[in-house]
Amino acid sequence: MPLEIEKKYLVNKEIWQETKKPKGMFFRQGYLLTDPNKTIRVRVTDTKSYLTIKGLSIGATRPEFEYEIPKDEAEQLLDMFAISDLTKIRYKVLFNNKLWEVDEFLGNNMGLIVAEIELESEDEAFDLPNWVEKEVTGENEYYNSNLSLFPYKNWS
Repeated sequence: MPLEIEKKYLVNKEIWQETKKPKGMFFRQGYLLTDPNKTIRVRVTDTKSYLTIKGLSIGATRPEFEYEIPKDEAEQLLDMFAISDLTKIRYKVLFNNKLWEVDEFLGNNMGLIVAEIELESEDEAFDLPNWVEKEVTGENEYYNSNLSLFPYKNWS
């Protein structure tokens, strides 16, 4: 079974804004199912589209199945069946030989910036960039599926 081992971090907005970064990519993603034990997501990027099924997280690890699908079909799934959605700009940043994906959320989640790093094991050692502020791995409100339902703009 394919597994995703991923840690999440909040990003310091001021330091991030001053950081040299590559061109970002626009993401639109919606959820066909958001359940505490599983999610089914459709994602459309500038170049590709995916159907992704994720299982329950145990620590930083969860089962993940991801399949590339035709863009027109992904857009139809989003328009016809998504119960919630969100948009963001993703930046892929290489730092000390590790790939970080930094998401600047748009729309109802504007102002939130989250960085993710995928690992080979939960205890793998890696360095934190200076723009990383706080680990939020396992904090449910930061999962994209939850942000699509309970957006950052409504947090107190």
